[in-house]
Amino acid sequence: MSFKIRTGEKRDAAAILQLIVELAVFEKEPDAVEVTVDDLIRDGFSDNPRFKTFVAEEEGIIVGMTLFYERYSTWKGKTIHLEDLMVTASKRGIGAGKALYKAVLNYAHENGYKRVAWEVLDWNTNAIKFYENTGATVFDEWRVAQMNEQNLERFINENF
Repeated sequence: MSFKIRTGEKRDAAAILQLIVELAVFEKEPDAVEVTVDDLIRDGFSDNPRFKTFVAEEEGIIVGMTLFYERYSTWKGKTIHLEDLMVTASKRGIGAGKALYKAVLNYAHENGYKRVAWEVLDWNTNAIKFYENTGATVFDEWRVAQMNEQNLERFINENF
């Protein structure tokens, strides 16, 4: 293994953001990323972090990352939401993605979380096959719902 997995640190924020942008491009949303390095530092590496990260590091360079946070399920109790798992394109196939995935699942198991959940795009068949091969269930019948900032403001300001 030419890389190591470790907990992300404040000094990794720029590299994490670079991977987030690369993921947005991969997911065909190249202009969607609004978060900044300062946002990541404030929200992930302060006294009360809103998320945790693991990074894959090879020869001092971050080549992959995963970002996750705690949620609460009314059915299960405390759970983890895996927001992103990304390995830079030139380093895919070296096992870093699987190692990052395992790091999150180990963290969940060791800390008594009841479930880890995430979304995967329906056209990302490689990821779907990988997740299913590890024992994850990929639901076809559940739909992701979101309210973006503009629609949130519109909803709040209109009488529905």
